[in-house]
Amino acid sequence: MDQFSKQNYNLEERTAKFGESIITYCKIIIQDSITKPIISQLIRSGTSIGANYCEANNASSTRDFRNKIFICKKEAQETLHWLRMLASCLPNEKEKIRKLWKEAKELTLIFQTIANSLDRKSN
Repeated sequence: MDQFSKQNYNLEERTAKFGESIITYCKIIIQDSITKPIISQLIRSGTSIGANYCEANNASSTRDFRNKIFICKKEAQETLHWLRMLASCLPNEKEKIRKLWKEAKELTLIFQTIANSLDRKSN
């Protein structure tokens, strides 16, 4: 998962690559009655981070931008949850999942920092 380079400051590209990585990884997982709903939720939350960031970049106001950034953070946090659930189902996949988890955690922190910065500016 080296595509999650610390040098990638283009957040739109970074979130898109993360969504692509989630999709690519989920395609190789054998689905059963337990993993299928988790995979579905993981794909939804993992890919919506980038979609919401695109929406944030086209926000109609600072308040709208902040709200969309907060949604990005919430989706990244939800992705962390689903990755944890998947790791509990697939113990042999923990190392691969850990790399995705690390990127989702970094995205969560980035979006929280953006929201905090906007909050400080508005006060």
